[in-house]
Amino acid sequence: MKNLTELRKLLEDYQENNSFTRAPRELYEPANYMMNLGGKRLRPLLALVAYQMFRPSYLREALPIAHTVEIFHNFTLVHDDIMDDAPIRRGKPTVHTKWNDNTAILSGDVMLIAAYESLMTFKDEGRLSRLVRVFNRVAREVCEGQQMDMNFEQRGDVSIEDYLHMIELKTAVLLGGSLEMGAIAAHAKEKDVTNLSEFGRYIGIAFQLQDDILDTFGDADKFGKRIGGDIVQNKKTFLLLKAMKEGTGQQSKRLRELYSEMPADEEAKIEEVTHIFRDIGIHDIAAAERDKFRDKAFGHLEEVQVAEEEKGLLHEMTDLVITREH
Repeated sequence: MKNLTELRKLLEDYQENNSFTRAPRELYEPANYMMNLGGKRLRPLLALVAYQMFRPSYLREALPIAHTVEIFHNFTLVHDDIMDDAPIRRGKPTVHTKWNDNTAILSGDVMLIAAYESLMTFKDEGRLSRLVRVFNRVAREVCEGQQMDMNFEQRGDVSIEDYLHMIELKTAVLLGGSLEMGAIAAHAKEKDVTNLSEFGRYIGIAFQLQDDILDTFGDADKFGKRIGGDIVQNKKTFLLLKAMKEGTGQQSKRLRELYSEMPADEEAKIEEVTHIFRDIGIHDIAAAERDKFRDKAFGHLEEVQVAEEEKGLLHEMTDLVITREH
């Protein structure tokens, strides 16, 4: 059994050997730039870990699947950064900032095509059709979640339940899908495939809640993105929705005012919203919600029919997700 460091090295070597080397350079250079910005490699690692749980001796056969989900994830980030007008990703300029919007759109498009090309190199043709169906479902749901996120910016009636469903689609289904695809490729039993998928889905919700926490309360140098970006963009995150519910009438009124404008002094807005959040204790409330989904995830992991030591990597990865500062 390979540990996370060994799996990450396997991934990075495969990515280097399958980088975008075709012409025109102006199309593929931004794609390579995005793929090489770093990141946790969480999704491809999940695919490899799931495969390794059932077919450790044939682990290299799962690399095209892991590479597929990593390309797709980075494709979504390229386009998300355009939609959010985000200047920084992983501590460096976003693709549309370094080049321009048109280049970023087109490079993102070719990355999506490359994700399918990578998946089609998986050698087990008997499993390939099902893998494509799962990948299509996941890709569609990610797009649905992104549209819901944009819709929420114009809506004043977003509930906490609405928000949790949105992040389930936008973020969690890809984590669950990565595990699901790895397990399917490894010929896992259906109950194990389902439980791993559910584990990933709940961990994905916890992951996004931690991201929400870091966006407001994180360290910019560690987070790799601007602190307070969600506040500036008036995003209806769990922190805001819960604060509106738990705060006093005056606090809720002021939050509504702040989230209905785009002020010239963005830093002042971030500071005032963060101050209200601190007064309400929203950090600890959000952390408790995050931990609730983590516990649900572990309930599904317990049901997976492999030896407990073979689940160790998923426990380790979950700890990284929950305690991360970036």
